[in-house]
Amino acid sequence: MDFRESDELAALRQQIRSWLKQNLPSGYGVPGYRGPHDPEERIREARAWQRKLFDAGWSGLSWPEEYGGRGFGILEQLVWSEEYARAWAPDMIMLAVGLDLTGPVLIQKGQPWQRERFLEKILNGEEVWCQGFSEPDAGSDLAALRCRGEVKGDEIIVTGQKIWTSFAQHADWCILVVRTDPDLPKKHDGMTFLLCDMNTPGIDIRPLTEMTGEDWFNEVFFDSVRVPIDNVLGEIDKGWDVVINTLSHERASAAPHAKLESELLLLRELVKTLPYQGGVAADHPIVRQKLARFTTEVLTLRVNAYRNAETILRTGHPGPQGSLLKLGWSELDQQVKQFACELLGPFGLLTAEDPRAVEKGHWNYELMWSRAASIYAGTSEIQRNIVAERVLGLPRR
Repeated sequence: MDFRESDELAALRQQIRSWLKQNLPSGYGVPGYRGPHDPEERIREARAWQRKLFDAGWSGLSWPEEYGGRGFGILEQLVWSEEYARAWAPDMIMLAVGLDLTGPVLIQKGQPWQRERFLEKILNGEEVWCQGFSEPDAGSDLAALRCRGEVKGDEIIVTGQKIWTSFAQHADWCILVVRTDPDLPKKHDGMTFLLCDMNTPGIDIRPLTEMTGEDWFNEVFFDSVRVPIDNVLGEIDKGWDVVINTLSHERASAAPHAKLESELLLLRELVKTLPYQGGVAADHPIVRQKLARFTTEVLTLRVNAYRNAETILRTGHPGPQGSLLKLGWSELDQQVKQFACELLGPFGLLTAEDPRAVEKGHWNYELMWSRAASIYAGTSEIQRNIVAERVLGLPRR
């Protein structure tokens, strides 16, 4: 692969950089700023920002033009992700399920009426989506799910539990996977993929407070929740194919190096003034050595992200390199945040509310958040198994 950037991509990069600089919401563009503290206000802000992106043509870059996107390829998407992270623009994780998962799978698997009903409202931020996949006993092994969907006439009656459902308390809709036929011998069979209105009676949402103090995660209980059979995506009992299609979009244009790259630049500036062992941290050879290693590993992540993109351009779908990317990023993310807080010493324990907190408590918050990186979207153990079997060709034991 030729890693030299084309003139067209370079021009797009400059256009993105310029637009973000002129249009970022007040307060953004600096590390540590996470927007309003009130969750409802944060959702309103995210929706307003998404609307601005939509009106300016920066929403759904890789979506086909007939569905409201720009029809850009994966390389253009990577350029956007890199510049967005470098600008310290708003974190749009609360809208990610709709934009990165629901929209693309609707484009590929949805009925015409489903695309017409949902796609524009996803792109412009009007509707928020959550992901009802994981269960207490079905996390990394999603095929073990037991949430029941009983087909009755023109409805599917859902009963069961989901967990780790991010932003469920703010979501309008949910991509929900249920087991409609528990008697089939293969556990990947008998699942059905639903589009569930979160305002339907019988849904009980219970927030889970994380160590960061946020309550993004939730337990969601379904008690005889009636979902119209028209809201099935794909076919009844054949939802696994839709699940795999959905998850493939999660890694297809992944650029996890982008944010880490920006944070590493921030850390390199911090050590130039941070008191450390009688001088400043930047003067210490071990500190410089660690920063050099982190820089090298972030560059390796970037190369692997572009290799993953090249695989998709060549074959039409992501390969197992996505697991290498996820594994490398999640482990490195934890190491960088841990090292930053070690250098800060007691100040690394201070949260944003403390006026003495460095960079508004950015490193403390990110250290706690990073602990989840090696768990969500497939644990590091699962990723190592995939790499061993599908990349290295090692035998299963």
